[in-house]
Amino acid sequence: MFKHRHTLPWLAAFALGATLASSQAVHAQQTLSQRVQEEKGMNLPARGLSMEQVEKRYGAPLRKLSPRGGDSSRHPTINRWEYSDFIVYFEKNHVIHSVLNTAAGNNRNPGSVN
Repeated sequence: MFKHRHTLPWLAAFALGATLASSQAVHAQQTLSQRVQEEKGMNLPARGLSMEQVEKRYGAPLRKLSPRGGDSSRHPTINRWEYSDFIVYFEKNHVIHSVLNTAAGNNRNPGSVN
């Protein structure tokens, strides 16, 4: 009987921790889903556009962040341009992805990871 008195609080703590982790995962999924829906409704640079096309259509970026990669064919150069509401990622000279600058996406200060 003595053994079970010490086990019960641990089981309760484990159950509470599992519940909290589950609710955080659901919240993160909702945030991601909301962000994807928000991005769909915006006019972001489309995959495949060249740097020249992006600059012509959206203007000059606020900042051109330091390129990453480029050390091998398996790691092509990735360029990042920061605009007020979004960041555009280029592989070499073409858009591969555009993302919103949102706190949920941790993109509020991309230069800090420059």
